Amino acid sequence: MGTVLGAMRNVRWHELQHAYGSASQVPGVLSRIAWGDAPSSDEALNDLERWIGTPPVFDSTAATVPFLWELAATDTVRDRAGVLDLLSTILAAGNPEHPAWTRAAHEAVAEGRGTAVRLAADDTAAAPPPRTVRAAATRLLAAIDGHTCPACPAGPAPSPAGA
Repeated sequence: MGTVLGAMRNVRWHELQHAYGSASQVPGVLSRIAWGDAPSSDEALNDLERWIGTPPVFDSTAATVPFLWELAATDTVRDRAGVLDLLSTILAAGNPEHPAWTRAAHEAVAEGRGTAVRLAADDTAAAPPPRTVRAAATRLLAAIDGHTCPACPAGPAPSPAGA
């Protein structure tokens, strides 16, 4: 049986940085978003936004994004719309001193586009309020599709021949 956030143990968080130092506490914050009560989950989401998304991104940001996508897709997460909004914040953020971090973070957000499509079309979302999740997913999808920045390659990735 797989678990939400099970792959976090494969990331060397202590080697990554966020806005206030070592990213070693990011797994605990992600866990609080996944399983915490409403106040704890809200506080954790706010902490994570300050640490990895606003205004510059860090090397820990790209490592965190796949887990944010996992949380956004998990019906039992209390603030899935907030998680999607954090992904939008990351897509809009950058780090001019570290364009590779910016590009990696933006690419990690874009890689979850399929999840955004599914959530934007989901009329049966179990977590209340589903319209909020759909609206956040729709906004994020538009941001992904319209994304341009100096750190990212211009235009959509070329499709394979014959596709």
